[in-house]
Amino acid sequence: MRDFPEELLCSVAITLAYGVGPRIQTDLIAAFGSAENALKQSTDVLMQVNGIGPKTALALVQPELKFRAAELLSECEQLNVDVLLRDSGEYPERLREICDPPAILYRRGVLLPQDDLSIAVVGSRRCSTYGRRHAERLAGQLAQAGFTVVSGLARGIDLAAHQGAMNAAGRTIAVLAGGVRDIYPPEHDQLATEITQQGALLSEMPLNQRILPGLFPQRNRIISGLCLGVVVIEATRNSGALYTARHAQEQGRDVFALPGPVESLSSVGCHDLIRDGVTLIRHVDDILEALGPLPVPARRGPGITVHKPRELTLNAVESRILNLIGAHPVAIDDLLSSKTEEPSQVLATLTVLEMKRMIRRLPGNTVVRYD
Repeated sequence: MRDFPEELLCSVAITLAYGVGPRIQTDLIAAFGSAENALKQSTDVLMQVNGIGPKTALALVQPELKFRAAELLSECEQLNVDVLLRDSGEYPERLREICDPPAILYRRGVLLPQDDLSIAVVGSRRCSTYGRRHAERLAGQLAQAGFTVVSGLARGIDLAAHQGAMNAAGRTIAVLAGGVRDIYPPEHDQLATEITQQGALLSEMPLNQRILPGLFPQRNRIISGLCLGVVVIEATRNSGALYTARHAQEQGRDVFALPGPVESLSSVGCHDLIRDGVTLIRHVDDILEALGPLPVPARRGPGITVHKPRELTLNAVESRILNLIGAHPVAIDDLLSSKTEEPSQVLATLTVLEMKRMIRRLPGNTVVRYD
């Protein structure tokens, strides 16, 4: 068994100790500066950390804890599962911002910079044909617009969302309540493998974590934390999708709901959300319009930066020309001489961008981005 970096080994070891959840992991590292330092403390010192009682403190000082962690990391290597610490450069930046981010993420597949532009699509496991059809349609439209679609690999709406994104040749991320080795539900094992080719499987749980009911609400904060917003499609008043919506609101994410037939019990949770002020959506344009400016502009290729999600619907020429225009007026003559495109193409594209309310013309033959 090879040696692993000490901080990685200790971080994994902490997660394996009895009674340690995401909040205690965060508090331990905050109290002692690192996982390595946390495991050097006595039980009396450990019990001074909020939430740690005698049993958990005793579990944290057991010598075999690090040995178990090394065995787990060795298995991850054999299965091509990456283990991401919170300070890793590959750890999703948006997820790092939430109040209780996972100390560790286990990943099968690849995360790309473009996954910063993600939208979650969640809903009922026992969905209707109506819900399944619209989940697949919306996920496909989001993928075509350039978003990564995030969901939970569950039956019903989650399944339709992942399939819709992949059918549109887009990217998708599945966040699991259990480990990334043993897929739940088992009939989605092949789908999980396909997702790793167009995205990633993520979990904060060790490889061998069996499914427990309480893990699903905990998992849902990661789904919303990865995303700019959450779309809810078909949810009863007891649906786990409403936990995801609540997490999203607490994290400052946008929440959207698709209305269903007024008599449908499957959509009553969505109707409650809409009644309480959540944005009603019909198609992807409603989502793009509601999201507004991105907190941090995202790069979508050489010379192309996205400031608003609506810009994801532009073609390559429109994106290149829009990226020459900022918050300050730019002379059209300067755009024509930029050699980005032929002058006739520039003029035609400016007209299209103006019609799409991406830019506006100002006196003096200049243009500027819309606020």
